[in-house]
Amino acid sequence: MRLLPSPPPPVSAPPPRPARRAASVVCAVAVLASAPAGPAAAAGGAAAASPAPAAATGFTIADPRIRESSGLAASRAHPGVYWTHNDSDDGPYVYAVDSATGRTVARLTLTGIGRPRDVEAISLGPDGQLYVGDIGDNKDGTWDHVWIYRFPEPARLGDATVKAEQFTVRYADGPRNAEALMVHPVTGRVYIASKSEDKGGLYEGPEKLSASGANVFRRVADLPWVTDGAFSPDGASLTLRGYFFAKTWAWKDGRPQGEGVSVAAPWQGQAESVTYSADGSALMFGAEGANSRVVAVQVQPAAAGVPAGPGATAAPGAPPAAAPEGGGGGVGRGAAVLAVGALLVVAGRRLFRRRPRSS
Repeated sequence: MRLLPSPPPPVSAPPPRPARRAASVVCAVAVLASAPAGPAAAAGGAAAASPAPAAATGFTIADPRIRESSGLAASRAHPGVYWTHNDSDDGPYVYAVDSATGRTVARLTLTGIGRPRDVEAISLGPDGQLYVGDIGDNKDGTWDHVWIYRFPEPARLGDATVKAEQFTVRYADGPRNAEALMVHPVTGRVYIASKSEDKGGLYEGPEKLSASGANVFRRVADLPWVTDGAFSPDGASLTLRGYFFAKTWAWKDGRPQGEGVSVAAPWQGQAESVTYSADGSALMFGAEGANSRVVAVQVQPAAAGVPAGPGATAAPGAPPAAAPEGGGGGVGRGAAVLAVGALLVVAGRRLFRRRPRSS
């Protein structure tokens, strides 16, 4: 399923990579600015809706060590706690943040793995283990393999050293950049969504990961530019986000169904993460930056023929979707226009970020 049209090829020779990246950001903003404002944009001036349930409210990450939170996973063993990590070459660290205070309650140091290159995602599997995706490649596919690290979610919170398994990943159709890794909460199968301006895709891993040899991931669907994703706790829905969009798809027989429904995601600049709360009542949207805010958006009960998700078109009599906690709304026309400068800075920073050494 193709969700966004590919841009036409340039007639003249392509500009240098920085210019292409900047141009792609400007084009994306221009498309959004020219599109009709949707329900989220129309609601931008309305009063904030009722907050998400107490167990799934937003919070601010207070730990100064977490400067580039690039993934989120809700703990099942510790209510109200979310696992996160820094982007790129921060080191083999995973943090547990208490949503009630925004404070870090554990920092785990992973052993038994090589030096991480570009950690981008985290997900909790039905086996009670955390899966960390060292799957980024800012040079768009120069590494012929990437890695997944797996370790049990600790029963007690506190700074600790944990031994992790390391799995080598290759893609059936060649190397690529990716930032989203999702473990299905029922089957335990791992999926990766690649990040590309015109050829993003959803990739399915083998039924079980193997620590001996490469695990080949195969493309099963086309996607737009994705920065993170998460399955609902019951495994019936898949939500994906990018800088300019968020959508929820019904999930059946190992595939996303239909075109999905838009989610009233907050505008967050460098929007890097999303997860469901442990009870599935809210989607938690995060971003990079010091003291970054994680915003809770209530999940609307499923209407007939529509997957559950914020921003879904409700059946007659169904309650309307809630706006993001903390006010605001989805990425609307005005927000997109105002964000041009910020996005150019973001694109430049990520492009020229020091590339981690290959292992």
